[in-house]
Amino acid sequence: MNSIAKIKQKIQSQESLDALLSRWKNQNKKIVFTNGCFDILHRGHIEYLSKAADLGDVLFIGVNTDSSVRKLKGNNRPLQDENSRLLILGALEFVDALILFDEDTPYDLIKMVQPHILVKGSDYKPEDIVGYDIVKARGGEIKTIDFLQGYSTSDIEQRIKQG
Repeated sequence: MNSIAKIKQKIQSQESLDALLSRWKNQNKKIVFTNGCFDILHRGHIEYLSKAADLGDVLFIGVNTDSSVRKLKGNNRPLQDENSRLLILGALEFVDALILFDEDTPYDLIKMVQPHILVKGSDYKPEDIVGYDIVKARGGEIKTIDFLQGYSTSDIEQRIKQG
């Protein structure tokens, strides 16, 4: 299998998700889940996602669709389309699976995935993280990871505009 096919294999559809989750559960894999827009992949994302991956056996990322990014960030975003964002994230060796979600929050996706560990940035209180109740109810953990100061898509966008 060539490299681009290996990357694309990480991108899940609703139809392929059940089989992947069953395989991981049969292999007793500890599933780590996080989500986001990941509009311009930068060092802050790499450090955040690599730390999340280190918490378990597999890292699963829910990625906001283009329409949900627009709802969250405004009409000028995303800067990169959803397929490009999936492909770029999928190229990271420590990312095991990705899926798009179009809802305002990944609550239904978290309910489907049933991760052992739910991860978000430390700007959230654990009990305020979407899916907290789902993960806690099955004995899972909620982890927060500090962001790397000075690295955000909004900061990069501002620096580009200022030229």
